[in-house]
Parts: sequence; C-alpha cells; structure tokens
Amino acid sequence: MKKKILITGGAGFIGSHVVRRFIKKYPDYLIYNLDKLTYAGNLHNLDDVSDAENYQFIKGDIVDAPFINQLFNEYQFDGVIHLAAESHVDRSITNPLEFIMTNVVGTVNLLNASKTIWKDSFQGKLFYHVSTDEVYGSLGEMGLFTETTSYDPQSPYSASKASSDHFVRAYNNTYGIPVVISNCSNNYGANQFPEKLIPLFINNIKENRSLPVYGDGKYTRDWLWVEDHAAAIDQIYHEGEVGETYNIGGVNEWQNIDLIKLLCQIMDKKLGRDEGTSVQLIEYIKDRPGHDRRYAIDASKIERELGWKPSLKFEEGLEKTIDWYLDNEEWLSNITSGDYKNYYNDQYGKGAHV
Repeated sequence: MKKKILITGGAGFIGSHVVRRFIKKYPDYLIYNLDKLTYAGNLHNLDDVSDAENYQFIKGDIVDAPFINQLFNEYQFDGVIHLAAESHVDRSITNPLEFIMTNVVGTVNLLNASKTIWKDSFQGKLFYHVSTDEVYGSLGEMGLFTETTSYDPQSPYSASKASSDHFVRAYNNTYGIPVVISNCSNNYGANQFPEKLIPLFINNIKENRSLPVYGDGKYTRDWLWVEDHAAAIDQIYHEGEVGETYNIGGVNEWQNIDLIKLLCQIMDKKLGRDEGTSVQLIEYIKDRPGHDRRYAIDASKIERELGWKPSLKFEEGLEKTIDWYLDNEEWLSNITSGDYKNYYNDQYGKGAHV
C-alpha cells in the first residue's frame, strides 16, 4: 500500500513548495492537496506537477467538519501536513473571526478526523502542524525564540495560531495522536502572494509605485527561503520525534527599512535604473496596531538533532526571488487584479495603488 499524505493549503505559497517537493521526491507516496482556493490559493503555483500520477487536488474548506470527516473516511490518510491557514496580520486585525474559524476550528476538525480514522492504530501515522514564530510574541533587542519560549501572541493572527498549537499538543497528550509542530520565521521566495513585504515591494518598485513602510521601519524579522523551509518540513516529517516542536529560522535578521533599501538597490541594478532611484519611493505610513518589534529564531535544535540548516545566504535567495518575479510578470499581474486592488487601497491608502 502506498503511503497517503494529505497536505492542507497546498495551493498556497509555502504549501505549493511542499507539495511539489513531496510529489517529486517520493513517487511512491500519494499526495493529496486540499485547498479552499481563497485569494492566496493559486493552482497555477503547481502547473509543473499537476499531471503527476501520484498527485490529486481536492477543493474544500477545513472549517466544514462533515466534509473533512467524509474525506478522511474515503481516503484513509496515513499522514497530515497541515499548512492551511489565514496568515496575514493586517487581515486578522480587520476580521479576527475568520482567523479563529480557519486556524482554530479548522485545525480541530482535522485533528478529530485523524483521531477517528487512526483509532485502531497510530502506527505509521503522523499529524504535522506547521505554525509560526509569531506565537511567541515580540523580542527586545537581544535574545532568540527557542522551542521552550513562553507563548505571548500579540495579534488576532498569532493568537489563533497559538490556540491551534495548543490544541495539537492537547490531542497528543489526551488521545495519543502522534504529532509534531514546527514554528517558522518569515518566508520569502517564488509564488508568494503580494500582500507580503518582499513580493509587494518588488512589484511596486517595478511599477514605480510608493513603498508603504509602517512606523519607523525598524521592525526586525528573521527571513527564511521557502525552499529551505520545505526541506525542513520534509526532514521533520520523516525524522522528527513525535511530540516534539522544532523552530525553523533563516538565522538572518533584517530591519524592514534595511531590507527595503537592499531591495531597491538590487532592483535598480536589474531594471537598469540609476542607483538610488527606487529608494525615493519609500513612504512612511501610520503604524498598524500591536506591531511586534522583533522576531528571531534559534534554530539550533533542528540543526543539532536533524542536521538541517539554511542552504542559501539571504542575498543569494533574494536575487533568486527577484528574478522569479521579474520572469513571471503574467503570474503577478493575474494575482494583483480584481479584489486585491480594493484591499490594498483600504490597507495602505489610495496614494499607493497596486
């Protein structure tokens, strides 16, 4: 019998890279991609593997418990890699209930379905929950998030992810479901929806549009190349210890304003513009509520226990990312049409049109 793996949110940014990796690397696995196809889900992210014999796409919503129960009963999945989530902090401030439903209720629905079909034996089964470093809250100028850092979520998004983490651990403790959790830092790379900083600013620089920077721009994040994240997920799924948590980080801290200026510098060079042209597009805007000052991951556990570490230096990964967006203008144009324009204008102001 081939191992059946359900990957939720597999048409999204990180999920599509995980789906592709598993399809190509494990031809003896059957990979099922469950995605609701919201604004951030895009099946074109997987055009290159959509016809693979070991791949099947399923459209559905993890909030729909009867549907999820029927799906698990029909396919009898051996493993779940759970990436489906509402993930944008700005959107969570506007509509927190949507985040509670998808990130909390949806996760519990998956856990319940797994518990039901695995009730006779947990042998060879695994529920892998992919989370975020934002559950830990905000750091000062020093220190790093470790796997034992106390939770202190500061936004509706991070609170919903923290809650889902707690439910995953509770189901392991109460019902014995074999689980692993990983908490990652900010991802960047190909196929990322342009509400996120790097693709948003690549597109705006290319189009000579303003670059909206929250507050003083000195918020600090650790950046992780999405292909390295997918590799870490692969390794944790196959080698991670049940019941454990692994932090995945790029060991790569940048203040937002410094990252934006680096983007401007690289884009000016690639677009043949005079140096310093794009940095003039920077526009400081009103800060968002509850903005965490600094995130930074201590990834020593996954390196020590599983041998994983980032494969690319940030500057190399950023160049690859910029090249991908410049080479895939049609993909970006399709993404930034329609409803996204209205959302962008509401979020960043009508002077910063996408």
